[in-house]
Amino acid sequence: MVCCVRDKNRFTNKYGYQNTSVVEVDFLNKESLQAIPEGIEVAYYLIHSMATATGDFEAMEEVCAANFRQRMESLQVKQVIYLSGIVNERALSKHLASRKRVESLLYGASYALTTLRAGIIVGSGSASFEIIRDLVEKLPVMITPKWLKTKCQPIAIRNVVEFLSGVLGRTETYNQSYDIGGPDILSYKEMLLKFARIRGLKRRIFVVPVMTPRISSYWLYFVTATSYALAKNLVNSMKTEVVCRPNNLAQLLGISLLDYNAAIRLAFDKIEQNQVLSSWKDAQTSNIIQKGIIHYAEVPVNGCFRDVREKQLAHPDKSLQKIWRIGGKHGWYCANWLWELRGFLDQLIGGVGMRRGRRSETDISAGDALDFWRVLLASKEERRLLLYAEMKLPGEAWLEFRISENNVLTQTATFRPLGVLGRLYWYAVLPFHGYIFNGMINTIAKAD
Repeated sequence: MVCCVRDKNRFTNKYGYQNTSVVEVDFLNKESLQAIPEGIEVAYYLIHSMATATGDFEAMEEVCAANFRQRMESLQVKQVIYLSGIVNERALSKHLASRKRVESLLYGASYALTTLRAGIIVGSGSASFEIIRDLVEKLPVMITPKWLKTKCQPIAIRNVVEFLSGVLGRTETYNQSYDIGGPDILSYKEMLLKFARIRGLKRRIFVVPVMTPRISSYWLYFVTATSYALAKNLVNSMKTEVVCRPNNLAQLLGISLLDYNAAIRLAFDKIEQNQVLSSWKDAQTSNIIQKGIIHYAEVPVNGCFRDVREKQLAHPDKSLQKIWRIGGKHGWYCANWLWELRGFLDQLIGGVGMRRGRRSETDISAGDALDFWRVLLASKEERRLLLYAEMKLPGEAWLEFRISENNVLTQTATFRPLGVLGRLYWYAVLPFHGYIFNGMINTIAKAD
């Protein structure tokens, strides 16, 4: 099996795949596709660019699809399996129109194309699930836009995987497209209220007709962990009804479809067992993702401000566990309200804020999102964690925790300012650093 990724440094053994070759490919760069080896019979196309904050995602998707098709034809692939979106209305959003355009670009090649079209995918780590979760768990009363009355047909992520694997090599599915969905047809409002009942929460939702798409996008952006670019595209798509056209694919493949309630419960089982292997938040587009995390992994020294603190550890293993649990629900061990305030201010100017949290309460891997940081390096063997700030800053910032062989914890904050504004920023926050960073290292060093 061959897995194509944009950054090999973000691919870890947490997925548990055996006999998997990992190749680094940028589908926007045709030449990089030469890294895909010969001998491939079936390929999955799971690329989407809706969350990009820069450029035209429709144009980007067309380039990726054209490059992919050309390379698959040169490799004489027999089948391509494409996960698309349900497109059963004439007036499509940019998001759904782009999915349809990609399908047309992939179709008619020397290989057979099997297209699976899904609406809302429900499962731990998925964008749809996390947005619903944020809305329900944060807001006891919601004043919502009228698109919450739009009907959709959600599907459990487990069923999506079963469909993707089930059509592999099935000749009767060649050059066919199928809408895939669960047994329930629900409005978005019904989905939110069902979620609340499963979680034992009482929620009231009032739908008003006066919220414009722009206001709706900002509403999603400030309440949930989504970026504004993704929120805008989601809102435009949520005005379109996505209900499956009938087909017999589930019966053909012997798939038992999970209802919406079961999909939600299964997602929380994964969360409670810390088995969420990946999250959509880890893949949000930013400069660090585009350039690759290795580009930022060597912390600069020249022209930088640094805050270095050291502490002798009596119980290094316990301190390492605290480092590995930092952020998210556990907070930052000192003045969490200041961290939240900094995240809120960042969000006001279009940054990621503190909304992303973390994928797992106990596990960290390179490439993970961690509040407004990105994990560059996480090695328990080296007893080292290195983070890079993705908040809006007049410069670049790193935060590093390292435990030496003689059990000394070194906590280093590095800031490379951009111009005079960057230097003014550093001196403005310096008093807060003295309080926050000192409290943080002291708490990590405690034996409790």
